[in-house]
Amino acid sequence: MIRPAEPRDYPAIRAIITHAFDRAEEANLVEQLRADGDVLCEFVAATDTAIQGHILYSRLEIERGTETVQCAALAPVSVLPAFQRAGLGKALIAAGNARCGEMGCAAIIVLGHPAYYPQCGFSSAAAESLEAPFSGPAFMALELRPDALKAGGRVRYARAFGV
Repeated sequence: MIRPAEPRDYPAIRAIITHAFDRAEEANLVEQLRADGDVLCEFVAATDTAIQGHILYSRLEIERGTETVQCAALAPVSVLPAFQRAGLGKALIAAGNARCGEMGCAAIIVLGHPAYYPQCGFSSAAAESLEAPFSGPAFMALELRPDALKAGGRVRYARAFGV
């Protein structure tokens, strides 16, 4: 079951993220994004007894001239190793992407594995027009509105990312 994350889930979410990445940096990022009020949406993959995965989307703006385009940053998505390769990550991404679309986001940006995220509709080609601290095949985008990124622009991540 994919459902919105709740405050009571936060300790389990921290454990999942830390275990999935084998370090605490991503869990610290999630907590800072929450503290700063920059979370757009956050979901967990859960059974009646345990949480197996988590995803978070935060505010991201693309500035172009006098226009600011409201988008989302997907980071992180994590699934406990015992449950990986069972479709939970893709289910979390599908739920989060749909919610971002409902919220009016023009696009979603991710820095992730270039072989995995294209399976969910992301592409590095969609992100090529953007001026960002990242580039290359791991820097990808998914347009939720047709041609939302065609005109390019400067990517502004939430403060917690430190870029």
